[in-house]
Amino acid sequence: MNIEILKSKIHRATVTDANLNYIGSITIDQDLMDAAKIIPGERVYIVNNNNGERFDTYAIAGERGSGKICLNGAAARKVQPGDIIIIIAYASMTPDEAVNFKPSIIFPKEGNKL
Repeated sequence: MNIEILKSKIHRATVTDANLNYIGSITIDQDLMDAAKIIPGERVYIVNNNNGERFDTYAIAGERGSGKICLNGAAARKVQPGDIIIIIAYASMTPDEAVNFKPSIIFPKEGNKL
């Protein structure tokens, strides 16, 4: 049996943009993705601290060092620029693997910088 365990978390990032006319996903500064060990195309869960919305989408890499956090497509309706969000990714593993697993959790500073 496998269980779902927290793998990666970007805690309290600031939304910089919302693009309704994009196909979908969340664009995340590549530096943040690398630090949190989130890969392009990976399923991520978004928690909006400002309005309580919770939803999932997939990550795409944004310009490195830009601080960009942009919700695209329909997800753009669930955020406003300036909202504080948490980006979470989970991994499936056995309980034995999970006991020793250490998630990658980052806490961006102002401007979504490391």
